[in-house]
Amino acid sequence: MSVARVTEITASSSVSFEDAIQKGIARADETLDQVRGAWVQEQKVVVEGGKITDYRVNLKITFVLKD
Repeated sequence: MSVARVTEITASSSVSFEDAIQKGIARADETLDQVRGAWVQEQKVVVEGGKITDYRVNLKITFVLKD
């Protein structure tokens, strides 16, 4: 029997939401074993001088706990 856990992280990118998601999942995979999925809970942008400077995502990452 497997037991999974969900943890929430925030990732950002100056390029795009897609890049922020990729960076967040890659970073979670470095730290957590057996990452199995992610849910994009929220997307935000940082605006300075009328231009988007940062794309931010809140992710819920699912990973399987070790036996």
